[in-house]
Amino acid sequence: MGRKKVLLFVFDGFADWEPAYALPEINKSGSHQVLTFALTKEPVQSMGGLRVIPDYCLEDIGEEDTALLILPGGTAWEEKKLREITKVVQKFNQSKIPIAAICAATTILADSGLLDRICHTSNAKTYLQSNSPAYRGGEHYKDQPAVFDSNIITASGTAPIEFAREILRLLKIFNEKDLDLWFGLFKNGTWEW
Repeated sequence: MGRKKVLLFVFDGFADWEPAYALPEINKSGSHQVLTFALTKEPVQSMGGLRVIPDYCLEDIGEEDTALLILPGGTAWEEKKLREITKVVQKFNQSKIPIAAICAATTILADSGLLDRICHTSNAKTYLQSNSPAYRGGEHYKDQPAVFDSNIITASGTAPIEFAREILRLLKIFNEKDLDLWFGLFKNGTWEW
């Protein structure tokens, strides 16, 4: 059996640092590989200036052998420029394929109603309320860096390391002891045996 796909959505202005802690660990795992997709196969440029040539365009991606969909932040979410991905997000959710969204990408989950009944986080509850008028999940909002519930990971834009920890835990890239060591190293600069 081949490696399971982790699909990273890329677009002009995506926040490249937000999924960055998780990606190398996923690729090094031997069990999963990161592949990128965009609305088209045209190159995109991240907020940090990285030019990315997507592996797939939106219409080519499917659920087969997919372990996770990662949605990084970027102002395009707030500007409602990425609406084409809504059907993919809903389809993956219905198929029980986990979705990880950080920062402004949490607004697509709120817009789709996926946060209405599950515990979640974002940049702030008021952030979701102001950027996603359809959002009805305020009672389930957690003021935490990252939250996992019902196959959905959400994170604040200030928590890329916590976001990565939840992704690595979900994909079982490390056992819990090694995950704690990894987190201590990247979050606190410590490595305790």
